Amino acid sequence: MNLKNKKVLITGATGGIGNSLVEKFNSLGSTIIATGTNEDKLSSLKKEFSDIHIEKFKLDEHKKIEEFINKMDQKVDGLDILVNNAGIALDNLSIRLTEENWKKVLDINLTSTFLMCKYAIKKMLRKKKGKIINITSIVGHTGNLGQSNYAASKAGIVAFSKSLAIEYAKKNININCVSPGFIKTEMTDKINDEFKKILIDKIPSGDLGTGEDVSNCVAFLASDMAKYINGETIHVNGGMYMA
Repeated sequence: MNLKNKKVLITGATGGIGNSLVEKFNSLGSTIIATGTNEDKLSSLKKEFSDIHIEKFKLDEHKKIEEFINKMDQKVDGLDILVNNAGIALDNLSIRLTEENWKKVLDINLTSTFLMCKYAIKKMLRKKKGKIINITSIVGHTGNLGQSNYAASKAGIVAFSKSLAIEYAKKNININCVSPGFIKTEMTDKINDEFKKILIDKIPSGDLGTGEDVSNCVAFLASDMAKYINGETIHVNGGMYMA
């Protein structure tokens, strides 16, 4: 995979999967803009990868997304790749879920992805090429107890990405999704052992995935090796869900 000097913008770069994405693209020689909201984690990321661009940005500030994309495009002299990895979860049973938390999850996970894609594509059209990879989730396909808002947002990303892929296929812009299953991150580390065993028993491979499993897939889709893959969702879940 030749991604040397490709300009990639990664959102949610400070999480477990986000860190792996930064590490992977860095190892492949890409020029990276890494975004997040946690200043301490962004500083740690900068110390670990001194040659990447670090930007603090809140995706719920929808009116600032166009300005942000314009600024990042200028910073690296033209974006090649966008990886929409950022997202939040505010879990509760549906009858207890507040409208505020429903909207907040949809706004950050789905609406922000739409806006990031919209303004990034405008830049890619000028270059007559581009790659967008949107990170979804297994629960967007299966549903999950207490995650109706999160599942809806992730399922929405899949449908949105398919439509976007149709619209810009002839413009040499590929839009695909990667749908992780249960991945070893700080979030899954907090799951108690009993529930973690129940989860692992449902995974044919018998283990949780790693951030590298996800970043390997994203890097492949971002490369020219995947130039004829468009509007697809690749599942990285050890066989827990088979589309």
